[in-house]
Formats: sequence, C-alpha cells, structure tokens
Amino acid sequence: MSGFVEKPEPLQVPGLVHLHTGKVRDLYRNETGDLVMVASDRISAYDWVLPTEIPDKGRVLTQLSLWWFDKFTDLAPSHVISTDLPDGAPADWAGRTLICEPLRMTPVECVARGYLTGSGLAEYEQTRTVCGLALPEGLVDGSELPAPIFTPATKAAVGDHDENVSYEEVARQVGAETAALLRRTTLDVYGRARDIARDRGIILADTKFEFGFDTDDRLVLADEVLTPDSSRFWPAATWEPGHAQPSYDKQYVRDWLTSPASGWDRASEQPPPELPQEIVDATRAKYLEAYELLTGTRW
Repeated sequence: MSGFVEKPEPLQVPGLVHLHTGKVRDLYRNETGDLVMVASDRISAYDWVLPTEIPDKGRVLTQLSLWWFDKFTDLAPSHVISTDLPDGAPADWAGRTLICEPLRMTPVECVARGYLTGSGLAEYEQTRTVCGLALPEGLVDGSELPAPIFTPATKAAVGDHDENVSYEEVARQVGAETAALLRRTTLDVYGRARDIARDRGIILADTKFEFGFDTDDRLVLADEVLTPDSSRFWPAATWEPGHAQPSYDKQYVRDWLTSPASGWDRASEQPPPELPQEIVDATRAKYLEAYELLTGTRW
C-alpha cells in the first residue's frame, strides 16, 4: 500500500471544476474548457505523498518549468496559455498556477538518460541493457553513457511505480510514427537542456517529459519540465562515477526517511511520519539552489 498519507480536500473555486489531485498538482477545468494546473508544496518519496510540505516548492517547480519551456519553442511548443490567476482563486495560487491547453496525452513517460543511475542502473546490472537497449560493459553508478538514450515508461497511478518498457512496446501502443516522433523530440529537448545545464555547472543525468497532441495534431510539451521533481541534477564539480552522486532534489527527505531517526519501516504499510524542520529547510534550500543556478536569477 502507498499513496497519500492523507489526501487533501480539493479547494473549490467558483467557475472551476476540480478534475484531479495528483502527487504534487491539482487540476481544474475553467469555463472556457482550458485546464488550470496548480502546483502545491507537497512532496513525495518512496511512492508516498508525505504529510509535510516544502515551502515555495510549488512556485519553484512552476517558475523553473516556465523558464525551460521558453528554451524549446522551436523543438516542441508548451501547453501553457497564461499564468494569470483565475477569477476567485486564492492569492496563494499566485506563481504556482498555469492555464493550459487541453491535449490528447500520450500514455507514456518519455525518459531520456545521459548517465546511468536509478532504475536504469538496476536493470543494467542484471542484463547489461536499459529498456532493451544494449549498453557497453564496465559502466557503474554515475557513468556517462556513450550517447543519450530514450527509455520510456508506462504512466502509473498515484502510489504505483512507473514501469520501464521497450521502444517496441511504445510503438505497439501509439504507432510507429508517433513513437519515432516521441523518441526524437525527447532526445532533442534533453540534448539542449543538458548543454544549457552543463554551462551552469550542472549535469542533467536524466529527465522525463510528458507530451500530448493539440487540436492541430502538433506534439506539445505538457505538465512540468526539467525540475528537481522530474530530473536528476548533479553538481558537475563533484561528479565521480562509481557511487551515488549528490543531487539537487529530495535526497535529504529520502535519506532521513530510511534512517533510524525517522523510526519508519519502508517495507511496512504504515505511512511515513512528519518531516523534522531541519529536513524541510535543507530540502527547500536545494530546490532554490537548483532554480538559482539554472536560471541565473535570485529567488
């Protein structure tokens, strides 16, 4: 069992219809049929949405996504229509809300990997492949791959693991033409983002994108892009293959939850406990550091 420790009651806003509450975002539809996406300060780990929030996290994710979306307009337009606050919305939604175009979403998470770690490393250690793609011998945790690879996954419900799948399985699900477009666009966007991050002293180890098609059948970037929630960012100055790398994400949260200090048994069905203030502060600082290093602007 996993999911929300306690699923929040959606805020009711006049003129908006609540559609979905995800791990981080709440989704509404406005009166014109556009989607209203609100990024909360919720944080998840080990398939649980935790009871403690990280202040400013939703705004960081939203503002960083907007910064990145602007970098890829020639590769794939984004689903963002406006950042204006809907009438009647609470002031707290400012900076964390996007008005978005409804899309026909593809049923795959489009993952690009330039370095070996995480679930890719686990698969490689068993089979010398990732998502059916053969890789050279001798790679270790943190190794740079010979070239970036497209390693798609099926989308999972809240509390379930996304499951890595082969490119052939994606082609079966969405058709060969769409699969090729998803792979090409994913690797093009990743390649540009990797170079931008590298210029700022950050390694973009891997990331995941979500795509959909608009009414003109154009492929459109959706959800969030290249945030610490959807990407692994490592400091380039300390990169050293052979072990887990320090990262700009929720590693403080994961480490504390699996430490004796938390008193939590990950293997049990009991929900995780509240986070201590020092873990909240350290995690918030990592998200802000990632934002400032990438964008070059103070939070």
